Amino acid sequence: MTQDRPGEGWLTGQFLIAMPSMSDPRFERTVIYMCAHGEEGAMGLVINKSLESLSFTDLMEQLGVEDSEADMSILSGGPVETGRGFVLHSSDYDRDGSLAVSDDIRLTATIDVLKAIAVGDGPQKRLLALGYAGWAPGQLEGEIQDNGWLTAPADDAILFDDALESKWSRAIAKLGVDASMLSSFAGRA
Repeated sequence: MTQDRPGEGWLTGQFLIAMPSMSDPRFERTVIYMCAHGEEGAMGLVINKSLESLSFTDLMEQLGVEDSEADMSILSGGPVETGRGFVLHSSDYDRDGSLAVSDDIRLTATIDVLKAIAVGDGPQKRLLALGYAGWAPGQLEGEIQDNGWLTAPADDAILFDDALESKWSRAIAKLGVDASMLSSFAGRA
């Protein structure tokens, strides 16, 4: 027996990969790590688009954190709440306020995690994103059905590395697909 709709949260902890036919320029060639997916909708972070307008040092100064020992890229996590920061990280940093996305991955949206990173006490693996991608109930499922997205198991090597430009092609390659063979035109049989 096949299931028409996968179970609750089936995309949580997965990659969402934009198809070449993606018509929304904000998501062109993006890879999104899905932090939550359920009846209320879905939320994820774009993991391969850098935010060039702000450095980690500048952000720490704006937050009143002086003498940061750390430096990291800031990603443009999506078009929703672009002034809100999210740290996606390994489970070695697990505090109150951290959401367990999977056994190995946490999401924290408090200043405490940034302060810990600044003094070298933060999580080993991490990325910082401003904003997020969000979908209303059923919206993401419709976009997947309309060939807007591929899904793939998440991979820490892709998730946390700094080679942003190649994340999209590497995520597609995990599915055994050659990105050059994907059509930018959607169709129905």
